Amino acid sequence: MSDRSLRGAGFAPRYYQIEQELKARIRTMQPHEPLPSEATLTEQFDVSRMTARAAVQRLVAEGLVYRQPGRGTFVSPPVTQRRADTLVRFSNEMRRQGRDPSSRVISARMRPAAPEEASRLRLPTGAEVVAIERVRLADAVPVALEQAAFPPDVRELLTADLAHRSLHETLIRLGRVPMRGYATVEAHSADEDDCRLLDVTPETALLVEKRLVLDQDDNPLELTQSRYVGARYSLQVAFSVDHGNSHAPPNP
Repeated sequence: MSDRSLRGAGFAPRYYQIEQELKARIRTMQPHEPLPSEATLTEQFDVSRMTARAAVQRLVAEGLVYRQPGRGTFVSPPVTQRRADTLVRFSNEMRRQGRDPSSRVISARMRPAAPEEASRLRLPTGAEVVAIERVRLADAVPVALEQAAFPPDVRELLTADLAHRSLHETLIRLGRVPMRGYATVEAHSADEDDCRLLDVTPETALLVEKRLVLDQDDNPLELTQSRYVGARYSLQVAFSVDHGNSHAPPNP
């Protein structure tokens, strides 16, 4: 569909028409290839800048494109996928897919443990935790916001280079080897912090994983909440079928 023919196409909102045209273009583009600027889109489609921005924001929310402040908007790489029954280190997972992993440390500090943290990490009342908040990126695209709490005996994490080195590899060097754990997965909408740190729009769907990781001695090591952008990350599930009482005779 040409830019001119878009102007008279049906009764769909103008931003929706532009969105559909851009989706068609994106299918022919390579990951990280730049989209036209908002100013260029405004001129191409003869619309206001607000309308052009609305179309691009919808593409960002779907995970088809990502923004880099001061640089522009770019085509997103394929969605990241992980087996739900396996916790693979994020860095290894990305490298295995041919992507460049990195982290942006938002904060790293000691603070009082919240009641749930003290309970699940088996800490005494009044104990502190090592609290680390990071944005996890793949090819410079924000994929997840990670908020983790650790027992105070691994406070050396606070001085580690967690922007470029694996947190779990650092724990192993400290003598605490992540071995197994438990996790729950929920669906949430993006809040204000998510929008700011993950470059998404309000109400964007997030996959929220809460996990407890145990070390080689079965001691609690890490309590983490990871907030994944749903359009940029997925969990692959392998399962067996529970037939229950399927062989029992039907009720009369």
